[in-house]
Amino acid sequence: MKHLKAILMTAVLFFMLTAAASAAPILKQGSEGHDVRIVQQSLKDAGYNIRTVDGIFGNETYRALIAFQRDNDIKITGVVDRATWKKLKEIPSAPKKNEGSEADEKSDSGTKATPAAPAKTEKPAAPAKAEKPAAPSKTEKPVPSVKGAESSPFLDKGKVDAVIRTAKKYIGTKYVFGGTTPKGFDCSGFLQYVFKQNGYTLPRTADEQYKLGKNIKTQKELVPGDLVFFSTYEKGASHCGLYLGNGKFIHVSSSKGVRIDELNDKAYWKSHWYGGKHIVK
Repeated sequence: MKHLKAILMTAVLFFMLTAAASAAPILKQGSEGHDVRIVQQSLKDAGYNIRTVDGIFGNETYRALIAFQRDNDIKITGVVDRATWKKLKEIPSAPKKNEGSEADEKSDSGTKATPAAPAKTEKPAAPAKAEKPAAPSKTEKPVPSVKGAESSPFLDKGKVDAVIRTAKKYIGTKYVFGGTTPKGFDCSGFLQYVFKQNGYTLPRTADEQYKLGKNIKTQKELVPGDLVFFSTYEKGASHCGLYLGNGKFIHVSSSKGVRIDELNDKAYWKSHWYGGKHIVK
């Protein structure tokens, strides 16, 4: 009987999505009603963090939709258009027992939930004493306060390898919206944490971090330790990472956590390149 109910629920949801896709109602923040409920339930079934299927297109639904569009190579608009409806229709209905799970109750990031990884990556070993966050001391080097788009490079060349080692230590750590610790990072929180372990204080957000260092004209000017920025869910510097050399950078992906990618990855990063900042002196 339970299996029959699950099959019927899947069939009903598929029918609803098919009808919705045909009508292709355009939904955006502020929209309300039955069609919004369909979108929310579909995103939730796909593993995106929708806590409440209430038919109200708010910030939580917007963040989940942005992540869904990015993960499915749909133009990132934050609007449910025909192309987005088509992809939503392909999502299978999740078993009812998964609804109201602990992960859904506690998460409010609106981005795709990351499955638990093996212990070594899900819960990185605590940093060595030399890398534990400490209260600011006389040896800590605060980043210059800037008002414009540039400032003087501040990262000592001799510290670059240590910064990169620290960053790589957390490969596999999950993405958490607003995260600033090894329990979960977002992109700018990750950079802030990594540099903090090496005696440097960075601003909290990607757009503020973009004000650091000198602008570069081409990617060829980048050196290991520089910062790289991308325009993703909104215009301007909305995503950031640390350049490793050889066209690679380390960052936090909303769907896969801390990882290394190629700057010229044609599938995504090349077309979303915003700029690089030379911070190594």
